[in-house]
Amino acid sequence: MADVESGTLVRDSKQPELGHLSFTPAEWQPFVSSLRAFSTTV
Repeated sequence: MADVESGTLVRDSKQPELGHLSFTPAEWQPFVSSLRAFSTTV
């Protein structure tokens, strides 16, 4: 994962040659929030 000016980049560390996925802040923040909400219920 890398935070860049345009958002967040994510790649598969086992297959880095496949490139990365790019997420805008508007896409990334709800994803992270849902993970945090889930982790408090487990």
